[in-house]
Amino acid sequence: STMRKTIARRLSESKQTVPHFYLTARCNLDALLRLRGELNAGLAARDIKVSVNDMLIKALALALEMVPDANVQFGGDTLHRFGRADISMAVSIEGGLVTPVIRDAGTLSLSAIAQASRSLAQKARDGGLQPEDYTGGTASISNLGMFGIDEMFPVINPPQALILGVATAIEQPWKVNGKLGLATIMAATASFDHRAIDGAIAAQFMAAFRELTENPLMLCS
Repeated sequence: STMRKTIARRLSESKQTVPHFYLTARCNLDALLRLRGELNAGLAARDIKVSVNDMLIKALALALEMVPDANVQFGGDTLHRFGRADISMAVSIEGGLVTPVIRDAGTLSLSAIAQASRSLAQKARDGGLQPEDYTGGTASISNLGMFGIDEMFPVINPPQALILGVATAIEQPWKVNGKLGLATIMAATASFDHRAIDGAIAAQFMAAFRELTENPLMLCS
């Protein structure tokens, strides 16, 4: 199909021409999951349901604002820097994958992100996306957590320089309040374009993302 050919061409180009490197952060999601439950209880009357992915989209956008040197793209002789975070969200559809964009996600409320992501995903599955719906993202997120995947190393979506891959949250032994206990841990692995983002900047970005997910009230400010 035309879609499959396009995916093959773009991702082959990405792996052949973009120097990928990968960093993983393991995040304790217990506080985020509690907050999600409280939010959804309050939003039920408006028929809005915030997903974990919606909260991670907001965390990704805010982490890019906290570490602006990660919100960039390599452009040959030019390094493009972006003043806002437009997040491409991977959506699986019949025959392939599309990445509709949530614009300026860092300024949106979690309920607004939930509404936008649900609307875009439905348009994608119905084949109704327009070019303005899927062009111009500054970074991407791909979530395979619902499939029980422990860890993923996603391929960069050119010309972007960053994609965050999200795995499933697993209850496992963890240091909780200074003692060994059980916590719900998610592995988040980002792929970076080393032409545009160096290791130290990437590490700062991952630290910011983990801080936001583990202190989820920061997503509501």
